[in-house]
Amino acid sequence: MSEQTRSDRRQFSGPALLSFGFRPFFLLAGLFAVLGIGLWLPEYHGEIRIRTAFDPLAWHAHEMLYGYLAAAATGFLLTAIPNWTGRLPIRGRPLALLAGLWLAGRIVVAASEQTGWLVAMLVDCGFLLAVFAAILREVVAGKNYRNLKVVALVLVLLAGNLTFHLEAHLTGSAAVGIRLGLSGMMLLVMVIGGRIIPSFTRNWLARQGEGRLPVAFNRFDVVAIAGSALALAAWVVAPQALPTSILLAAAGVIQLARLVRWAGERTLRDRLVLILHVAYLFVPAGFLLLAAGNLAGFSASAGVHAWTVGAMTTLTLAVMTRATLGHTGRALSADRATEAVYLAIVIAAVLRIAAAFAPSQADLLLHFAALSWIVAFIAFVATYGPMLWRPKVG
Repeated sequence: MSEQTRSDRRQFSGPALLSFGFRPFFLLAGLFAVLGIGLWLPEYHGEIRIRTAFDPLAWHAHEMLYGYLAAAATGFLLTAIPNWTGRLPIRGRPLALLAGLWLAGRIVVAASEQTGWLVAMLVDCGFLLAVFAAILREVVAGKNYRNLKVVALVLVLLAGNLTFHLEAHLTGSAAVGIRLGLSGMMLLVMVIGGRIIPSFTRNWLARQGEGRLPVAFNRFDVVAIAGSALALAAWVVAPQALPTSILLAAAGVIQLARLVRWAGERTLRDRLVLILHVAYLFVPAGFLLLAAGNLAGFSASAGVHAWTVGAMTTLTLAVMTRATLGHTGRALSADRATEAVYLAIVIAAVLRIAAAFAPSQADLLLHFAALSWIVAFIAFVATYGPMLWRPKVG
């Protein structure tokens, strides 16, 4: 996604918040991240009661995956697709309807004990279905067929969400739905991350003078993504099988090699670029931790949270801060508040992973991880919220 597109400069007479997809969805994602984790631990410990049909762990997993991450991913896609297709962005009333549908999903899932599981499923899954239809229309209308693979990954997320609701209702568990949704989101991270990280890195390094530049996308990247997709498919079907562990380990190694090719060691002076590499480091870490956990017998939570808090959340925060700065007319530079956002979310990821290795200290580590998460998103909303709801500067 470029920092500014021609469609940014088109006149829009409505409220600034509805002028581009990143604005409402990044703001909603940030606010919900605070609320979701703020409610999660009291719910988990039985201090409060959320009237959801899901058990506390399932509700937490669902709302982080299909609430926070779905909102952040939608904000990115609705902003990137006009740049890919050359078409005007979805904005105004259609954008408000999409945001309202996402919000309705959060309400009915939280109240699904009263609304019933079917209503919750239809409303909640209706959001991803609407996003899928909207971006499919834009990609096809713009004849941007190379990005149909991104559209297909949104369909994987929708399938994961449907599976989640059906599985939770029929069996009381949602393990397959969680793994399928996580796999779809991880593929988005690998595809989109593999596009923007080397691109933004190359753009910055090219201005710094001579030195190593990221390797351009080639067959190695195709093999890395295909091999990782195979490992994820095996993990969804048979998470603890020995062949799955071997595939996960191989995917971790090849994803680490992929990251090394992007010259991240040269980006230490630009925090906006550096954080992209730090976020992606959690991708191979998650694969390797899941493989090691199967073989050594420690919790899969370490690998799962390396992906969810480390890779997905850190990358979405990196993209949300960068895109907001670029598309609201501000300099692409990380101030102290932005650096605090990045530091807090990385600390949250490390603490959450560490909790899997220290059962006796797990509750304490969980609380500190949650606190660090909340600090990161409060800082994000306080710093970037005004940029999101106010008109573009300059």
